[in-house]
Amino acid sequence: MSSPRATSSDTPARRRRPDWAGRNYTLLTSAAVVTNLGSHGALIAAAFAVQDAGGSAGDLGLVAAARTLPLVLFLLIGGVIADRLPRHRVMVAANTLNCLSQAAFAVLVLTGDPQLWQMMLLTALCGTGTAFFNPAAEGMLLATVSGEHSNRAFALFRMAMNGAGIGGAALGGAMIAVLGAGWVLAVDAAAFAIAGALRAFLDVAPTADRVSRGGLLTDLREGWVEVRTRPWLWGIVLQFSVVVAVVGAADAVYGPLVARDELGGPAPWGLALACFGVGTIAGAFLMMVWKPRRLLLVGTLCVFPLALPSAGLAVPVPVWGLCVLMFVSGAAIEVFGVNWMSALHQEIPEEKFSRVSAYDWFGSVSMLPVATALAGPAEAAFGRTDALWGCATLVVLATALVLLIPDVRRLTRRDRKIYGPRPAAGAPPQTPRLKRRRG
Repeated sequence: MSSPRATSSDTPARRRRPDWAGRNYTLLTSAAVVTNLGSHGALIAAAFAVQDAGGSAGDLGLVAAARTLPLVLFLLIGGVIADRLPRHRVMVAANTLNCLSQAAFAVLVLTGDPQLWQMMLLTALCGTGTAFFNPAAEGMLLATVSGEHSNRAFALFRMAMNGAGIGGAALGGAMIAVLGAGWVLAVDAAAFAIAGALRAFLDVAPTADRVSRGGLLTDLREGWVEVRTRPWLWGIVLQFSVVVAVVGAADAVYGPLVARDELGGPAPWGLALACFGVGTIAGAFLMMVWKPRRLLLVGTLCVFPLALPSAGLAVPVPVWGLCVLMFVSGAAIEVFGVNWMSALHQEIPEEKFSRVSAYDWFGSVSMLPVATALAGPAEAAFGRTDALWGCATLVVLATALVLLIPDVRRLTRRDRKIYGPRPAAGAPPQTPRLKRRRG
């Protein structure tokens, strides 16, 4: 029997969080909150640091491309490593690299006249850390909750993460206006240090017995088989290779330029990004209570609104109008994100999840360095307005095409545990008519 002291101390702890939100889940969520507080402001700070150094639209695109190119180069290797090693160690090492690179970027901006190649190198190091972090992080989140709670857990995790992004974007924009971009980069470095410390305490015992039976190429091939035999998976990855590229170019290059020329500077752009974050919280809150049966169909339909911000910047609409469009697109993409994560966790074996996640990330960001690097030349060739309308059109076309894939329209939610047996690669999606449940 527990002593009265133990009972009185344990009960409030249980009341503060749901039964399914264990220690790992709480640490992961707390670390994500800290990281997003810093990183959302740092993205704005990097753009304005380039502008303050006299950079052009082409320079902004090169710095953005330098951040994303390492994702393309190292994501697949990062996925293999995350399926071989304890994932929390990969995450901590990546956070350490991010901390050091952002700290050096901050010192460079605060103490001197940063050169374009220096800013590109440091953002590339930060992107390298992200390439190893992302597959490990998604694989780690998989192990924290059971299938019947996964939808709610993913939604709550993303709500907390995106809520921090709201504060980070708004605070970052204000800090840039008052203190300059360097201090925002310094805050981001400190956030990575704190988040890495939290992730160092993750308990990885449930995945400690993962052993690779082959070399690097064998592991990559196994992950590729999981992807290529699922049309819904590679179809949506291809879709997002286009969507992420054009939306990323609009946000990283054209958005700050429109803000500078038409909206009044960094603070309104930070407010617009914060409204996107508010929208993601609204979408995550909706997904905590809504579990659509056709999860991929619903999610894909919610990608269409991502065209709205680019169209709004092309007009351009007033600040309040841009904020509304960013809110709507944020809510919509969050509905997609929770449904997409639920589909992956339902269909992909845990021991291969980081590799599949790496292919997902790789495909999604593969065109982003090209798009951001070409954003400046595209503006010079077609004009900023036509380039932004082109971004919006490509989002709509890519999303309409992926709806032609039958599995995207038909894949249905099941309720058995995520660690239960999954359908073999290439097997058709199961439906409720089969009467199979996740137990």
